[in-house]
Amino acid sequence: MADHKNFYYTKEHEWVEKITDDTVRIGITEHAAEQLGDIVFVDFVADLDAELAKGDEAVTVESVKSVSEVYAPVSGTVIKQNEALADAPETVNAEAFAGGWMYEMRLSDARELDELLSYEEYEAFVAEEEA
Repeated sequence: MADHKNFYYTKEHEWVEKITDDTVRIGITEHAAEQLGDIVFVDFVADLDAELAKGDEAVTVESVKSVSEVYAPVSGTVIKQNEALADAPETVNAEAFAGGWMYEMRLSDARELDELLSYEEYEAFVAEEEA
C-alpha cells in the first residue's frame, strides 16, 4: 500500500492514487468517512467503461446519516470497480485508503492531477474547514 501522503486530494474529500502513468485509483478520505458515519451501501453510478468528465458523479455512498455523491476528480474511463464494497460497504469506514477504494480510471489527461491538492494542502484545507 502506497503512502497516502503521496496521493492527490480534492476539496470534496476524494483521494486519488496514481497506479501507473495513465491509471488511478479513487476513494474517499478518512475524514469523509468519519463525517458520513457508518456506511451501509455503495452504489456505482458509473458503469465499467463509462467515460467520466472531471466532476461527473461516479459513486453514491449511503450512510446512517445521509446519502453522498463521489465525483470523478479527474477525467477518464472507469476500468475497475471495488465489487467487494457491495457486500462490505463498512470497509470504507475501516480502511478508507486500503480496502475501501472505490474505482479505478484510465486518465484522459494526466495533467489534471496537477490541479488536485497535495497531502499538506488537503490537511490545511480540512483544518480550516473545522476551525
